[in-house]
Amino acid sequence: MKKIFLNCDLGGENFGLYQIGNDEAIVPLADAVNIACGFHAGDPPQSMNKTVQLAKKHHVKIGAHPGFPDLQGFGRRKIDMLPADVYDAIIYQLGALSGFTTAHSIKLHHVKPHGALYNMACKDEKLADAIAKAVIDFDKNLILVGLANSKLVEAGKAYGLAVANEVFADRTYQSDGSLTPRSLDNAVIHDKDQVIRQVEEMINHQLVTTVTGEKIEIKADTICVHGDTVEALELVKAIRKLITH
Repeated sequence: MKKIFLNCDLGGENFGLYQIGNDEAIVPLADAVNIACGFHAGDPPQSMNKTVQLAKKHHVKIGAHPGFPDLQGFGRRKIDMLPADVYDAIIYQLGALSGFTTAHSIKLHHVKPHGALYNMACKDEKLADAIAKAVIDFDKNLILVGLANSKLVEAGKAYGLAVANEVFADRTYQSDGSLTPRSLDNAVIHDKDQVIRQVEEMINHQLVTTVTGEKIEIKADTICVHGDTVEALELVKAIRKLITH
């Protein structure tokens, strides 16, 4: 089995006194973390600084997790932005996070857009192009993470970036390979056994079973587990064990 790296959406997924997730327990189990850069979540600069230090302590790779400017909607609402404005937003957020990685003598490893921006860019060539261009203009050595077989991955390849096809351990899939919208009840998988079955199918057979029961091909370079669910820690432990052996 090829090397699959485990990434978790963490790093400042908080707002004010509201703290989401269990970063300190999850980070040591991950290969990489995706850190919110202040637009959709986080209390910059404190959250970014704290999470960068936590990742460095455990030798975990750091990725930027830029999103739409949407604190109230946690970056999960569609926003109509011009590609040029998306480019600017990505550069701005990468700059914010890289300030802390530089301060702590650690390099950014990858970029993974968040929420609605991620989902839209996986289908919209112009948005995907704007994101990929921003990433390569900022640092050509960064890896662009995108939904497996998506427009975002294609855009990264077109610009000569290293890319990582991402699959989701705890999300369900539509027949076109997209994620089930979070507005639907079956979007997130909470049962650990079901999550493990899905991960095994994706990494061992390059397939995923959709919500309609259809099996479709999928390429997995990295597996994502969301850190903001109740069962996140147990899922990360189980997947860590699965991909290590």
